[in-house]
Amino acid sequence: MGPPGDDALLHQRVVSGDESALAELYDLLSPLVYGLAFRVTRDRAIAEDITQEVFLTFWEKPLAFDPGRGTLRAWLTTIAHRRAVDHVRAEERKKASHVGPRLFEREPAPMEDSVLDAEASARVRQAVRSLPAEQREALEMAYWGGRTYRQVAERLGLPEGTVKSRIRQALRQLAGMLAEEGVR
Repeated sequence: MGPPGDDALLHQRVVSGDESALAELYDLLSPLVYGLAFRVTRDRAIAEDITQEVFLTFWEKPLAFDPGRGTLRAWLTTIAHRRAVDHVRAEERKKASHVGPRLFEREPAPMEDSVLDAEASARVRQAVRSLPAEQREALEMAYWGGRTYRQVAERLGLPEGTVKSRIRQALRQLAGMLAEEGVR
């Protein structure tokens, strides 16, 4: 977008009910909002829904945006990011709530599947053991301990960003090691 004055002018036009201002804003920023939502959700339809919701929210409550506190671009992308993250978290909760019953409802795997699963599990455990201690500890607390980044950071007495970096590095290393061994 242009200078901050453009934001204020577009904002005022939307506040006054000017649909063409919303259309201009949508044309300008919807690719950015959609791209952000898609990167978070990895789902085109959900990203499209989030994009529509973001602009609808602005249309319905334009006074929620304060031009004195930032740009429309930043405000709209912040809303999109929050909605996308909320969607991903809700999906993860749904999946987690279905894991328990499915474990008991499925039919037993054929013997060779069980052997292959056991081999893959052993390779994963070995790969995790080969990680540097600080990465392994953060990864285990987050993934197997069920803790959030913030909880891991508090427990280890580290900044949250450091914990996220360690976990990200650990996952990259694991992916590389396991890909070399043909484990997916």
